[in-house]
Amino acid sequence: QVQLVESGGGLVQPGGSLRLSCAASGSIFSINTMGWYRQAPGKQRELVAAITNGGDTNYADSVKGRFTISRDNAKNTVYLQMNRLKPEDTAVYYCNIDAVVKGGWGSVRRTYWGQGTQVTVSS
Repeated sequence: QVQLVESGGGLVQPGGSLRLSCAASGSIFSINTMGWYRQAPGKQRELVAAITNGGDTNYADSVKGRFTISRDNAKNTVYLQMNRLKPEDTAVYYCNIDAVVKGGWGSVRRTYWGQGTQVTVSS
């Protein structure tokens, strides 16, 4: 089994900063892409940022220049540093990984989601 544990969400004023963390544990052989998604009330879940195991990154246009995604492969952990937060960043943020894990007699490639952490940007 694989578990993703997220932390770092909360309430922050506009212009403030938060750092999200997501640690993966379990029978993991390797993790390919790690990413963060968010879902605001009444809206579809959207990609915020993603990072490959080679360090290549991809950001939603709405967060470019404000958010930074990084990962610690030794800890199977992905981070999202969020600066200059805006009220429109308010959402539940979900961690996502694409991993090769133990399965049957060998390995399988699967996608896993975290439980979500609430980020609220409000004065």
